[in-house]
Amino acid sequence: MTLPVPSSSSKVNILPRDFGSLTRALPPSVRQGTLFALGMNGGMSVAPDAGFPLIFGRSEPDVHVCVGAEDPHVSRQHGHITREHAGWVLHNVGRLPIRLSPSRLVLSGDRAELHTGYTPLFILGPRQEHLLEVRVAGLSPAAVPGIAYEAKTQGPKVWPLSPVEKLVLVCLGQRYLRNEPYPQPLTWAQVAAELSELRPEERWGERRAAHIVTNVRKRLSHSVSGLLEEEVPPPVGNTLNHNLITELLISTTLLKSDLDLLGE
Repeated sequence: MTLPVPSSSSKVNILPRDFGSLTRALPPSVRQGTLFALGMNGGMSVAPDAGFPLIFGRSEPDVHVCVGAEDPHVSRQHGHITREHAGWVLHNVGRLPIRLSPSRLVLSGDRAELHTGYTPLFILGPRQEHLLEVRVAGLSPAAVPGIAYEAKTQGPKVWPLSPVEKLVLVCLGQRYLRNEPYPQPLTWAQVAAELSELRPEERWGERRAAHIVTNVRKRLSHSVSGLLEEEVPPPVGNTLNHNLITELLISTTLLKSDLDLLGE
């Protein structure tokens, strides 16, 4: 995406580094629907009728708001926020997921509407999360110098999976990959039934699917917590598989494009 340049119009304004957190109340004079976005090095405000897409990412020369400047896992242009149908919409064009809420990940290639008020967005790097503060004004009242920007975006640590393991895990976690609200893993019966229909020449049962996923959890448990029964409080339920799928999404081991394995 070509980087739009702020004009001299008051509809697009620069926020200085010392602007302060967007959790604070905005001045009463701020126009309803105005978008505010703030990173560590400052930010920008955009009026709802400015026709201006706000771009964020780690490469300060290529974005309007810099996020994760020292983390080469963050994409140079990781996302943009645009005005669409009387609302602001977040687009993730980077590789790493963006956490919109405790139960919502915006995966690469996905979009999500932003509501009025304060919304902290977190780009989920493999070692740390990077905060982009966003606020959409409602009714009143009420880059560090010297950073060297990497030319190439580094991928996070992707966990190795065999083709069969990936197939089973994509089937198990398909609701997450589709960004369904409050997703849960499929049951073993559902996984076995879907894989049997997809590959009728192979023998798929609940035990086989569960055995494959259990082996992956045990293998990753040496580096990732919350994948073993003794690590989570009862009742365990879907917690172990939920934690596994979340790790695979955050590490980008599973991508939305992997739904192609299910014929989608």
